[in-house]
Amino acid sequence: MAPKGYGQYCPLALAAELLCERWTLLVMSRLIDGCRRFNEIHRGVPKISPTLLKQRLEQLEHAGLCERVPLPDGRGHEYRPTEAGRELDPIIMNLAAWGQRWSRDLESDDLDPAFLAWSMHTRINVDTMPRGRTVLEFTFSGTAKGLHRFWLVVENGKVDMCLKHPGYDSDVVIRSDIRRFVEAWRGFRDMRREIAGGHIVVEGPEKHRRALPDWLLLSALSQFERKRCGRERTLYEDMRTIAAE
Repeated sequence: MAPKGYGQYCPLALAAELLCERWTLLVMSRLIDGCRRFNEIHRGVPKISPTLLKQRLEQLEHAGLCERVPLPDGRGHEYRPTEAGRELDPIIMNLAAWGQRWSRDLESDDLDPAFLAWSMHTRINVDTMPRGRTVLEFTFSGTAKGLHRFWLVVENGKVDMCLKHPGYDSDVVIRSDIRRFVEAWRGFRDMRREIAGGHIVVEGPEKHRRALPDWLLLSALSQFERKRCGRERTLYEDMRTIAAE
């Protein structure tokens, strides 16, 4: 089903017909991030149903923003952004940066551990981590019923996210209220200070506990100043004030 149009020839209206439909920009963002298989894309947009994700991918393919390519072994296919799709990269990044500065404050329903797991697995500084396998276990309070724990398994420079136990012992366990952790992850609180103050509890060998803040690169958008007035702006200003003292 094609998105409902605005009935205007304006190029902005024509673009908005497709890109402003629910989930579409997020799915396109995952494709630009490098997700290729259906399940990979779904892990990056965990709250969309498989049926609706299939529909959005079909719409993007029909619009010429992605293409479906058979795998060499003939078992399935993958999705790749086209030239038109790749041109959205800076647009989506600028929109995300605007959201970091000006979007509403987070609500409890926004605190999705599955999306946090996906986001974090793309932002691990593997060059600073020890050789071999390192298993990071994250356990959160304050989540809705259901998922409250996930694991990141780092091995040979590759990071895998696991929403179920990976079958390995955890080398480091991180415990926190999920809102507090997300606020640190997004750059509104100081991650090191949160760990030092015991608000984010880190369990494991001392060398790992000390190194953890260097392993976590934080959100790619944490560099952008929070500008909208509210709780998160206050946290951000307090953090900067303390850092300046």
